[in-house]
Amino acid sequence: MRSGQLAKAAGVNVQTLRYYERRGLLPEPRRTLGGYREYDEDAVALLRVVKSAQRLGFTLDEVAELLDAGRRRHPTADLQERARAKLAEVEDRMADLARIRDGLLQVVQARCDSLANCTCQDCPLPFIELAELRPSPSRGESA
Repeated sequence: MRSGQLAKAAGVNVQTLRYYERRGLLPEPRRTLGGYREYDEDAVALLRVVKSAQRLGFTLDEVAELLDAGRRRHPTADLQERARAKLAEVEDRMADLARIRDGLLQVVQARCDSLANCTCQDCPLPFIELAELRPSPSRGESA
């Protein structure tokens, strides 16, 4: 199949194919006498694997390393180790997002209207303390 057909079958665009070829994720395809790239069904499967790994949070560099490890004669448990590390990273981000969500809920519920001059009662924003600080000395003034 040609580039456009492969791109459509794998759910990517042709520029993505070229990029993956340059990065070594997708092997250089054979060429027709006219110079057109020709791909086989394995290319579709490979592209789907790459996109699936990206959806799991792996970067293209990580995907390339995992593909290289899997192509070795004796593959390692590298995917398991990386998947566990990625899972821990995702769980950390989820905890961070939960803290952010909780803080935003407090701001919404308190009806905060300003970072520096909030008029709400019991403002949950630590920035309100900044408004109460003395201005810093200007040039030439001593502290």
